[in-house]
Amino acid sequence: MENSQAPVGRRTASNCGWRGVFLPQLNRQSLSVYGSEIAVEKECIRQLQSGVWVIHPFSPIRSYYIMCMVAITFLNLIGIPMEIAFLDGYSGVGWEGFNVFSDTLFLMDVALNFRMGIISEDSEVAILDIKKISVIYLKSWFIPDVIAAFPIGYILLIAELQSHSDTSTSGSKASRMVRILMFVRIISLVRLLRVSRLVRFFNEVEKVSNANLEYVQLFFRILSLFMMMFLLCHWNGCIQYFVPMLEEFPSDCWVRREKLMNATVGEKYSFGVFRALSHMIQISYGSTESPTNEVELWVVMTSMLSGALMYTVLVANAAAIITNVDQAAKAYKNKMNHLDDYMTFLKLPNDLRLRINKYYGARYGGRWFDEKNFLISVSSALREEILTVMCSSLLNNVPMFQKRDVNFLNTVLLQFQHEVFQEDDVIFHQNAPGDRMFFIEHGQVLVEADSFPQELADGDYFGETCLMTKGKRLATVRALTTCQLFSLSSDRFQRVLQSFPDIRRDMEKFAQQDKEDVIHL
Repeated sequence: MENSQAPVGRRTASNCGWRGVFLPQLNRQSLSVYGSEIAVEKECIRQLQSGVWVIHPFSPIRSYYIMCMVAITFLNLIGIPMEIAFLDGYSGVGWEGFNVFSDTLFLMDVALNFRMGIISEDSEVAILDIKKISVIYLKSWFIPDVIAAFPIGYILLIAELQSHSDTSTSGSKASRMVRILMFVRIISLVRLLRVSRLVRFFNEVEKVSNANLEYVQLFFRILSLFMMMFLLCHWNGCIQYFVPMLEEFPSDCWVRREKLMNATVGEKYSFGVFRALSHMIQISYGSTESPTNEVELWVVMTSMLSGALMYTVLVANAAAIITNVDQAAKAYKNKMNHLDDYMTFLKLPNDLRLRINKYYGARYGGRWFDEKNFLISVSSALREEILTVMCSSLLNNVPMFQKRDVNFLNTVLLQFQHEVFQEDDVIFHQNAPGDRMFFIEHGQVLVEADSFPQELADGDYFGETCLMTKGKRLATVRALTTCQLFSLSSDRFQRVLQSFPDIRRDMEKFAQQDKEDVIHL
């Protein structure tokens, strides 16, 4: 029966056939924006009733489209500079076809953006009106996208076809000018389109996924950082060779000094990247001679500045990553530092400081969580479910709580208090007032009664009779290991019983019958 009840958002999308790929899908992003599955379904209906073909920003086809654009973009960022600098216009049919395909895709992207729904920053409702989408796009990314989508690939293809029939000097100059235009296109794409595509892709991964993305986000941050560093070194290496090529390789340029005029593309690229890295990391290894002309001097200075910029970005991002990773562990460390300062101020002895530090280590496990405020902040239903998962097995081990009403057990669970005792800690002494019952989650305790000692371990309990009748403890209980316990006070339990009079009478009878058989701790 459950399998037939698909989520409402998916039912709406599946009933629309091929149009369903343009409707919002049910995921973490759409639920966070619209609040519920019913709201996502209403958004699907709203888009269908508009009667206009628009790609919803939360639709599955938009996610796949962004991934495709990122892959094409990254390939262009790598391939186009190498073609301009090293291939000298002879890139082959395959690369020319890829250039034409990429330019066509970017032109289509400009057109599709007029049909791409938008989630504005000041509104949680997707903008699906064509006129509003057009106005927003024209005011934001339209001009950069048009510049980036300028069909240079078509121009190069036409120029190459003409070069086969015309080998004059003017044709050579025209081809060189086309390569300069191609280089300008790379700069515009990097600044205005490519990086934005990568950023949008990572944001999409963060919002759409239903998984816990703390470490996934860290991975993508590091990956994007190294991708940018790689592209910067790659572009710099291509520029190192491209600038002498524009000058037709002067006699004093580094390409002639290294005898690379007739070298393979791999050798030229390797020397270019090596020279670029020598400038960027500023060790000058491999650059034994100073720049020999003004152009080469400016190239070297620009390369050194780009290296300094790379260092700055690397340090800033590394600091941000370290700051944002494992906030709970950092909060615990800060808490322990404040605690150490406080213990120093009180001049506590070292053995007591060590026990306090061990207590916090056992209690929080190296991560600081405000457990009390967390349980208060969630709804009562979630709070009951959390405590049921944590403690229901402990409660079911006690005969007096077995086969009881579920509402009663849930109410009792809400009264549980978590406590930690270290090895050799005395949980309570003999003849002390009995006001709490204890449940052992983890650890071992020793019950030191007058008659005989008894060891209790995980899942056991002690002090149950004091819930109904307060009295003195008849034994001393000591922790043999570090113990994680849950306690239930008699005052809290009595308040719960006031809401369940029938269970209260049964509890009183049960306590009276077991009074002679149960050791009163």
